[in-house]
Amino acid sequence: MKVGAVRVTVVTPQSCLRVSPEYYVPLGELVLESYHARGASIDELSNNCQIRRMTLLTGARERWVRTGEVELCVAELGDPGRPTVVLVHGYPDSKEVWSEVAARLAGQFHVVAYDVRGHGRSTAPRPLRGGFTLEKLTDDFLAVADAVSPDRPVHLVGHDWGSVQAWEFTTVRRTEGRIASFTSMSGPSLDHFGHWIDSRVKRPTPRRIGQLLGQGARSWYVYLLHTPVLPELAWRGPLGKRWPRVLERVEKVPRGGYPTSSLPSDAAHGAWLYRDNVRPRLRRPRPDAYAHAPVQIVTPLEDRFLSERLHDDLDQWVPQLTRRTVQAGHWIPRTRPDQLASWIEEFVTSVESGRSPGPAGGKHAQRFGGQLVLVTGAGSGIGRATALAFAEAGARVVAVDRNPQAAARTAESSRRAGAPAAWAETVDVSDEQAMEKLAEKVTTEYGVVDVLVNNAGIGLSGSFFDTTPEDWRKVLDVNLWGVIHGCRLFGRRMSERGQGGHIVNVASAAAYQPSRALPAYSTSKAAVLMLSECLRAELAGQGIGVTAVCPGFVNTAITSTAHFAGVDAREEKRLQQRAARLYGLRNYPPEKVAAAILRAVVRNEAVAPVTPEARGARWLSRFAPGALRGIARMKPPM
Repeated sequence: MKVGAVRVTVVTPQSCLRVSPEYYVPLGELVLESYHARGASIDELSNNCQIRRMTLLTGARERWVRTGEVELCVAELGDPGRPTVVLVHGYPDSKEVWSEVAARLAGQFHVVAYDVRGHGRSTAPRPLRGGFTLEKLTDDFLAVADAVSPDRPVHLVGHDWGSVQAWEFTTVRRTEGRIASFTSMSGPSLDHFGHWIDSRVKRPTPRRIGQLLGQGARSWYVYLLHTPVLPELAWRGPLGKRWPRVLERVEKVPRGGYPTSSLPSDAAHGAWLYRDNVRPRLRRPRPDAYAHAPVQIVTPLEDRFLSERLHDDLDQWVPQLTRRTVQAGHWIPRTRPDQLASWIEEFVTSVESGRSPGPAGGKHAQRFGGQLVLVTGAGSGIGRATALAFAEAGARVVAVDRNPQAAARTAESSRRAGAPAAWAETVDVSDEQAMEKLAEKVTTEYGVVDVLVNNAGIGLSGSFFDTTPEDWRKVLDVNLWGVIHGCRLFGRRMSERGQGGHIVNVASAAAYQPSRALPAYSTSKAAVLMLSECLRAELAGQGIGVTAVCPGFVNTAITSTAHFAGVDAREEKRLQQRAARLYGLRNYPPEKVAAAILRAVVRNEAVAPVTPEARGARWLSRFAPGALRGIARMKPPM
């Protein structure tokens, strides 16, 4: 793409030149007024000018708010007439950590992000010691809230130390009436934390002692930050230079304009957040630290610094508590902005409308609420049950089936079951071009899929020599190529988005249980199992889980529609009826498979055998394969 005559102007005091809405030139200490490049492409500009992609709060309106001796840099996006959402960053960040989330919220809300004192473009208190107490940080918040929303309470969102601060704001009396709601992530209330420690010290049990020791080990960095001078030297030296790479490798934070060039001084100043507050509050936690606003807590299940057990006793402090979990590390404002923005929007909207905030009432609502789930073969059986189970957990559902009426019925039932939205789409999963059109439509109209369930499949029974090439092509086209198309088209979009996800491929116990009666079907399902294992290995580094679900005998319509090779139509009908009757006597419902699918996604299981016979065959395949081969030689009853 040619950009024509491009004027590049200074947009931040950190000396960045803007080339386009997405590209900036870092200048270091050099200050330029403009630069012109005629007929150059973005790639050429990037190569010649060392342009790097950044995600600053582009287009934000800035103001300065004075509080005591400190001036705070405040950025605003969106319509000031809408409800105000205030984003408070953590350590060692600046407000730019919110750029991805803020951009997604700006269409619905008045979004405000400010640099905490001593961070980013805000000034630092002098002296530093005693300048970062929670009392002074509360003064800062009230000054910002009064400036950006003088007549209405604000919706507060905090991450890491921003959440620690915001717990203080939400539990002290002088802020009552100024906070409409609070969304917390990766940062506990120091008062609640202190009481959590006290309860385990005074009433120790092996489990409670283990929780204390576990969190103590995760808090190693807190001890280091209390040492004099050393943290400042480290951040202004090698650690400050290497921190962006550490975040990329360890936390899977995408490359971009975060962290900003102020990181070394932000981190050095921010050490006083710990020194001024941690020990005093943990020793003498406030007894009245009750929240006076609804709270939504988002817990990253892979957080290296905070145990999810810290929130076990939270209900006693928060009368209106909504819990969410996300399969991600600590820096979720950068790694999961879509999910966070969705949850914040849903929570704020519910509070503003006077509804009771919180996810749907399903078992896994805190994990799947608001996520986009696509299920193929959703018109009946396991696919329909799975779509409804995700709907009960508050997910948005795309029900896909080759039967348009069946897909529509599942979508309607999903809406009644609790899905915020549900859509029906018609496609033959074996049709590559049709699947490509579906993937494009879903992405454009509904968004990138968070959970993909490749469930569509057909049955085929008969000996190897009775199975025709046409039979082979048909079963492989649906059972294997349908899964390949789904993984390739929707999985690629998950990967490109860079915010994780999960793929479920419904295989079968026949994938590892050989049978003389199911050569084609078993081959297709074995291929799905191995595809899932390979894809899981490839996508593990991107936070995308892959699970192969292997049901045994389940009471679904696949038995009555399965094809039997080598027999005439009358005999095939008799065999279909017999198979359906036997599966009906077994009567293992598809709802149990659906529950196992949700559980497998939550646990990120590689292989999930479902039904006792499937688990037994899985065990035999690993420890006594000869026994399975003996069973495979048995001729099935006709």
